[in-house]
Amino acid sequence: MSIMLLDIGNVIVDVDFQRFCRSVARDRESGAALVFDRYCASELKNRFDSGLVAPFDYLGMIAGDPDTRSMPLLELKTAWQDIFSPKPEAGDAVRQLRENHTLWIMSDTDPLHVTFLFNRCQELKLAERYWFSFEHGRLKREREAFLEVLAASGRPAEEFILIDDRADNCGSAETCGIRTLLFRNWPETLDRLKDL
Repeated sequence: MSIMLLDIGNVIVDVDFQRFCRSVARDRESGAALVFDRYCASELKNRFDSGLVAPFDYLGMIAGDPDTRSMPLLELKTAWQDIFSPKPEAGDAVRQLRENHTLWIMSDTDPLHVTFLFNRCQELKLAERYWFSFEHGRLKREREAFLEVLAASGRPAEEFILIDDRADNCGSAETCGIRTLLFRNWPETLDRLKDL
């Protein structure tokens, strides 16, 4: 029985950071692009996902940005969290995986998103263990993230399979001897899993 390391974003749920950016930017077009670059796809976001920036400090930076509109911090928090939607077939696929494998969630994410997802996504509760970047200080593109998983588990790399939508994360896992499936959709992933 393999241990499946499942990513969350764009594997179990779809992620739309543009929804957040359009809802908080003063200018819904050019301003949304600036907000995205600063807070959704930046080194600052990587630091937040690595647990180096506290949640309300992060929200405070966004609130103080001249390109974001004035809004209560609670409203800003809700907008930050409300970027996920269920991915078709994910629920059935995760339950199917659980029949023959041990499920661990391994995700580059922040505590605000994790809290929201656990309240909305029942599939996450099917996992036996969780490995979140903000708790461990490493992103999956870093080889050390997977070395820590292996060390903590006491299990050999050959027992793990990573399912992730990012090629750089898969490449990082492979350098540690972990097999990977680059995720595109669930039917293809389940079919390819039979060959591993």
